[in-house]
Amino acid sequence: MKTPYEILEVAEQATDSEIKQAYLQKVKLNPPARNHERFQQIHSAYETIKNITSREKYALFNYPEADFDALLDQAFSTAQPLLISADHFDKLLRASIDDKTFLIGNPKKTTV
Repeated sequence: MKTPYEILEVAEQATDSEIKQAYLQKVKLNPPARNHERFQQIHSAYETIKNITSREKYALFNYPEADFDALLDQAFSTAQPLLISADHFDKLLRASIDDKTFLIGNPKKTTV
C-alpha cells in the first residue's frame, strides 16, 4: 500500500504549499468524473498530510487522522477497556498531550 507521500509524489519534507500544489496537479489529471476511485485516493492522501498537525499524527500512527479521531471517540465513549498495544498507547498518550487532551489509564499489553 502506498503512503500519502507516494500517492502525491512529494517528499516527506515537503511544505504545505508544495503538498497543496501536488494535490491540485493530481486532481487536475484525475478528476472525479473520470476516475472516482483514484480521485478518492488522492483526496484521502491530501487530507492525511495537508498540514503539519495531520502530518505529525500520520507520522505517529502511520494512518490517517480520521482513524486517530475514531480511536479517541471509542476510548471516551465506552465503559469497556480499550485494548491496544503498549506502543500504540504511548503514541496515543503523547499525541493527546500535544493536543491538550489527557488520557488516564493503564495500558494492557495486548494487541488489537
